[in-house]
Amino acid sequence: MKPRKTFSAAALLVLTVMVTACGAQENHGETAKQVTMNEQQAIDRAEEIIHQAVDVMSPKPALERTGPEAIGPCIARDDHGPDDRLQVTLFYKLTGVPPSEAKNLVLQARDAWLKQGHKYNSSDEKDMSGPFPWVSMRTEPDDFWMEGITGVLDRAKGEGLATLKVRSPCFLPPGKASAASADPAALRTPQADDSATRRVLGHSSRIYDALSVGSAPTQAGEGLSTVRTEAGASVHHTWSTEPLPQGEAVRAMARAQAHFQSAGWSVRRMPATQESVPALVAGHPEERTVAQIAAGATGAVRVAVTTPVEGPPSADV
Repeated sequence: MKPRKTFSAAALLVLTVMVTACGAQENHGETAKQVTMNEQQAIDRAEEIIHQAVDVMSPKPALERTGPEAIGPCIARDDHGPDDRLQVTLFYKLTGVPPSEAKNLVLQARDAWLKQGHKYNSSDEKDMSGPFPWVSMRTEPDDFWMEGITGVLDRAKGEGLATLKVRSPCFLPPGKASAASADPAALRTPQADDSATRRVLGHSSRIYDALSVGSAPTQAGEGLSTVRTEAGASVHHTWSTEPLPQGEAVRAMARAQAHFQSAGWSVRRMPATQESVPALVAGHPEERTVAQIAAGATGAVRVAVTTPVEGPPSADV
């Protein structure tokens, strides 16, 4: 099953509000990485990686940053522990150039990152030689992940919109001693009658129905929480299925993807967290709700749903 590698321009905008699961960036079975940096250091490094690609491009595009604040909480951990780490995601559209140049800009980004010594996360020559290439790479040893994406504007004419994204590793802000001890001021149990809580639980219930497999007992760090960052407050709901054989995990993920697509969500399939079991990240087009689904080291499928507290009233369930 191949990751979906092209997006409409509208889908690219939806993806800017997504918070990406830290679990997909960590080796399975390991404890959380004890990376310490502050938010500005993470942003500065991400922007440096963006400019490594953009500054050598021809024609020279303009950078248009899209989406909300860059800081978000890390969720969907493989070890189920509470987590007060943060993660930075920067997302830029490359504008001011003809749409026929989108393919070349993504290829130039790939080549520039390779010259910097960065590594492939995934490589598909068929995709890279097509009209709408996509590439996923990472830095070593600091483990920033980046993507060059070609959004489709006019498939018949081969016109697209080039977008670059850089995501930091999960990091502990200075003064945080451990990723396994959440700050009580940041995490709290939401009220059951809160509209954001009802929204999250409603989506979790529909994902459970779509997966069509049993849920596991609640683990430490799972359940409902509200996380407050400089970007605002969000309600999170995390849970896991029972351990599944690989084939059944693949089928369950396919059912979840079909559910999101039929409901009008924008869906990305991320690099596999287990062999042949790619993770899913889906964004609701109106609510700014994000769902993440990934197979963990035990075979259990981990689900995390997050929504901003200040969501649209019409999205209540």
